[in-house]
Amino acid sequence: MDRTPFNPLQAQEVAEAFNQAGVEYLFIGKGGAILLGFPGTTQDVGLFPAKSEENGRRIVTALAGLGFELGETTRAEIVLGKDFVQLKSGPFDIDLVFAPDGIESFEEAKARAVQEGQFPVANLRDIIASKKAAGRKKDRLDLELLELFRLEYEARNQ
Repeated sequence: MDRTPFNPLQAQEVAEAFNQAGVEYLFIGKGGAILLGFPGTTQDVGLFPAKSEENGRRIVTALAGLGFELGETTRAEIVLGKDFVQLKSGPFDIDLVFAPDGIESFEEAKARAVQEGQFPVANLRDIIASKKAAGRKKDRLDLELLELFRLEYEARNQ
Protein backbone atom coordinates (compact mmCIF):
# COMPACT_ATOMS: atom_id res chain seq x y z
CA MET A 1 0.00 0.00 0.00
CA ASP A 2 1.35 3.46 -0.89
CA ARG A 3 1.81 5.65 2.14
CA THR A 4 1.54 9.39 2.21
CA PRO A 5 4.38 11.40 3.74
CA PHE A 6 4.11 12.60 7.33
CA ASN A 7 2.11 15.76 7.82
CA PRO A 8 1.21 17.79 10.90
CA LEU A 9 -2.43 16.66 10.69
CA GLN A 10 -1.25 13.13 11.50
CA ALA A 11 0.75 14.52 14.41
CA GLN A 12 -2.38 16.32 15.59
CA GLU A 13 -4.38 13.09 15.50
CA VAL A 14 -1.66 11.29 17.46
CA ALA A 15 -1.36 14.10 20.01
CA GLU A 16 -5.11 14.21 20.58
CA ALA A 17 -5.41 10.43 20.99
CA PHE A 18 -2.27 10.08 23.13
CA ASN A 19 -3.16 13.06 25.33
CA GLN A 20 -6.71 11.77 25.83
CA ALA A 21 -5.35 8.34 26.81
CA GLY A 22 -2.77 9.87 29.18
CA VAL A 23 0.25 8.59 27.23
CA GLU A 24 3.64 10.00 28.22
CA TYR A 25 5.63 10.54 25.00
CA LEU A 26 7.67 12.88 22.81
CA PHE A 27 7.71 13.39 19.07
CA ILE A 28 11.19 12.54 17.85
CA GLY A 29 13.10 12.16 14.60
CA LYS A 30 12.58 14.18 11.50
CA GLY A 31 8.85 14.44 12.20
CA GLY A 32 9.65 16.11 15.52
CA ALA A 33 11.96 18.54 13.76
CA ILE A 34 9.24 19.28 11.18
CA LEU A 35 6.84 20.18 14.01
CA LEU A 36 9.44 22.75 15.13
CA GLY A 37 9.60 24.23 11.62
CA PHE A 38 12.27 22.14 9.86
CA PRO A 39 11.61 22.25 6.11
CA GLY A 40 11.72 18.56 5.28
CA THR A 41 9.62 15.46 4.73
CA THR A 42 9.48 12.02 6.29
CA GLN A 43 7.32 8.96 5.84
CA ASP A 44 6.31 8.26 9.43
CA VAL A 45 5.46 9.69 12.81
CA GLY A 46 8.36 8.99 15.19
CA LEU A 47 7.46 8.77 18.87
CA PHE A 48 9.61 8.28 21.97
CA PRO A 49 7.25 6.95 24.65
CA ALA A 50 8.07 6.46 28.31
CA LYS A 51 8.73 2.78 28.94
CA SER A 52 6.28 1.32 31.45
CA GLU A 53 3.58 -1.30 31.18
CA GLU A 54 0.90 1.23 32.15
CA ASN A 55 2.08 3.69 29.48
CA GLY A 56 2.23 0.82 26.99
CA ARG A 57 -1.39 -0.10 27.71
CA ARG A 58 -2.37 3.53 27.20
CA ILE A 59 -0.53 3.55 23.87
CA VAL A 60 -2.41 0.44 22.73
CA THR A 61 -5.72 2.11 23.64
CA ALA A 62 -4.79 5.32 21.81
CA LEU A 63 -3.60 3.47 18.70
CA ALA A 64 -6.79 1.41 18.55
CA GLY A 65 -8.75 4.66 18.71
CA LEU A 66 -6.75 5.96 15.76
CA GLY A 67 -7.68 2.89 13.71
CA PHE A 68 -4.53 0.79 14.05
CA GLU A 69 -5.05 -2.96 13.93
CA LEU A 70 -2.72 -4.46 16.51
CA GLY A 71 -2.15 -8.18 16.83
CA GLU A 72 -1.39 -9.81 20.16
CA THR A 73 2.37 -9.87 19.51
CA THR A 74 2.45 -6.19 18.65
CA ARG A 75 0.32 -5.31 21.68
CA ALA A 76 2.70 -7.23 23.92
CA GLU A 77 5.75 -5.54 22.36
CA ILE A 78 4.21 -2.13 23.04
CA VAL A 79 3.17 -2.92 26.62
CA LEU A 80 6.63 -4.33 27.39
CA GLY A 81 8.37 -1.42 25.66
CA LYS A 82 10.32 -3.27 22.98
CA ASP A 83 13.14 -0.97 21.82
CA PHE A 84 11.59 -0.34 18.37
CA VAL A 85 8.05 -1.09 17.18
CA GLN A 86 7.17 -0.13 13.61
CA LEU A 87 3.45 0.17 12.86
CA LYS A 88 2.07 0.10 9.34
CA SER A 89 -1.36 -1.29 10.20
CA GLY A 90 -3.22 1.99 10.48
CA PRO A 91 -4.06 5.18 8.62
CA PHE A 92 -0.36 6.23 8.57
CA ASP A 93 2.98 4.84 9.70
CA ILE A 94 4.19 5.21 13.28
CA ASP A 95 7.55 4.25 14.74
CA LEU A 96 7.53 3.75 18.51
CA VAL A 97 11.12 4.12 19.67
CA PHE A 98 11.31 3.17 23.35
CA ALA A 99 15.13 3.27 23.31
CA PRO A 100 16.38 5.78 20.73
CA ASP A 101 20.07 5.66 19.95
CA GLY A 102 22.05 8.50 21.50
CA ILE A 103 19.49 9.39 24.21
CA GLU A 104 20.16 8.14 27.71
CA SER A 105 16.63 8.13 29.15
CA PHE A 106 13.10 9.33 28.56
CA GLU A 107 13.16 11.36 31.78
CA GLU A 108 16.26 13.30 30.69
CA ALA A 109 14.88 13.86 27.19
CA LYS A 110 11.55 15.03 28.62
CA ALA A 111 13.35 17.56 30.83
CA ARG A 112 14.97 19.06 27.70
CA ALA A 113 11.89 18.77 25.46
CA VAL A 114 9.87 21.67 24.11
CA GLN A 115 6.13 22.08 23.90
CA GLU A 116 5.13 23.25 20.42
CA GLY A 117 1.42 23.91 20.73
CA GLN A 118 -0.13 20.56 21.63
CA PHE A 119 3.01 18.68 20.59
CA PRO A 120 5.62 17.53 23.13
CA VAL A 121 8.77 17.45 20.98
CA ALA A 122 12.24 16.20 21.82
CA ASN A 123 14.89 18.89 21.90
CA LEU A 124 16.58 19.35 18.52
CA ARG A 125 19.92 18.44 20.11
CA ASP A 126 18.42 15.08 21.16
CA ILE A 127 16.92 14.53 17.70
CA ILE A 128 20.32 15.20 16.13
CA ALA A 129 22.17 13.06 18.69
CA SER A 130 19.81 10.17 17.97
CA LYS A 131 20.32 10.44 14.22
CA LYS A 132 24.12 10.61 14.66
CA ALA A 133 24.13 7.58 16.95
CA ALA A 134 21.89 5.55 14.62
CA GLY A 135 24.43 6.02 11.82
CA ARG A 136 21.99 5.21 9.03
CA LYS A 137 22.80 6.65 5.62
CA LYS A 138 19.46 8.48 5.38
CA ASP A 139 20.12 10.07 8.78
CA ARG A 140 23.65 11.15 7.85
CA LEU A 141 22.22 12.95 4.82
CA ASP A 142 19.91 15.00 7.07
CA LEU A 143 22.44 15.90 9.76
CA GLU A 144 24.00 18.99 8.19
CA LEU A 145 20.60 20.54 7.43
CA LEU A 146 19.31 19.66 10.91
CA GLU A 147 22.37 21.29 12.51
CA LEU A 148 21.85 24.46 10.46
CA PHE A 149 18.18 24.49 11.40
CA ARG A 150 19.07 23.96 15.08
CA LEU A 151 21.32 27.03 15.05
CA GLU A 152 18.53 29.12 13.51
CA TYR A 153 15.88 27.68 15.84
CA GLU A 154 17.93 28.25 18.99
CA ALA A 155 18.80 31.81 17.97
CA ARG A 156 15.15 32.55 17.27
CA ASN A 157 13.92 30.98 20.54
CA GLN A 158 16.35 32.41 23.09
